[in-house]
Amino acid sequence: MTGGFRKKIRQKNAENSGFGTNASGRFINKDGLPNVQRRGVNVFNRLSWYHTMLNLSSFRFISYLVIAYIIINLVFAMIYYLIGVEHLTGIDKSDPLNEFIDVFFFSSQTFTTVGYGRIAPVGFLASLVATFEAFLGLLTFAIATGLFYGRFSRPRAYLRFSDIAVIAPFQESSALMFRLAPYKNNALTDADVIVSAAIEVMENGVAKSNFYRLTTQMSKINTLALNWTVVHKIDENSPFYGFSEEDFKNTDMELIVQVRAFDEVFSNTVVQRSSYTTREIVYGAKFVPMYYPNKENLSTVLDLDKINEYKKEELPESVRNKE
Repeated sequence: MTGGFRKKIRQKNAENSGFGTNASGRFINKDGLPNVQRRGVNVFNRLSWYHTMLNLSSFRFISYLVIAYIIINLVFAMIYYLIGVEHLTGIDKSDPLNEFIDVFFFSSQTFTTVGYGRIAPVGFLASLVATFEAFLGLLTFAIATGLFYGRFSRPRAYLRFSDIAVIAPFQESSALMFRLAPYKNNALTDADVIVSAAIEVMENGVAKSNFYRLTTQMSKINTLALNWTVVHKIDENSPFYGFSEEDFKNTDMELIVQVRAFDEVFSNTVVQRSSYTTREIVYGAKFVPMYYPNKENLSTVLDLDKINEYKKEELPESVRNKE
């Protein structure tokens, strides 16, 4: 965040945000992870590889496994080739390309401990490398199996947040709104939301971030089955009271959202976070409905493609007069 804002904010600054007042940039990324770069430790201590692999998308996770599998077998194929193909029986020696292809597939068979038997190591050095590769293969597939199970069994909220927040008319005033919806068939109950606003202000010529807890019209719902539009009414108790459209555009701020719910299948609490910056707040807009009854009026259709759809809506005159 840069620039700073000089408008007087009535609400008391919250001190339990978890972020320092001199932190910069976005606090929470759109994927819910903190935007923090750690220094002072090497990359092996800085990253939890297990958490990193669990948080990858399914496509990237599978791609990394396939790429790692190919690279490992290429490395061992090069080792066997450098040792000499004469130390492997059953190799097609018609040309170097066929030799390397046979060596590569022998490596993959050894790595997976399949061992078809057409090609076999001869001599101490080739047998030693094959023994080590088979051992490495067992360890690798054990780790991959654990990662697959961890990704499959880890409870998640599976919530989709709207890409934008809006300033919309609400109860003869205005309100800041965003919405979220579950996109899988998991059952979430006792869902509650915590919304904080990080606003950069100028104090004694120095820019600092103040944090404010935003009250919501409904902070907890019993069942999260359809979309949930979270509403923060902009009144005298709001840090945005008296903000004009220009104020929202020129103020460096970020809305930090945390949703906590209970997953009935896993009997565990799940948490998901997101955030909205100034560029992601649309002034004078209202979300359009995203669920409707089906043709037979026997069930409700939740159209997740409409989660970001809105229409322009003029704010009440009483709000414009306060700006």
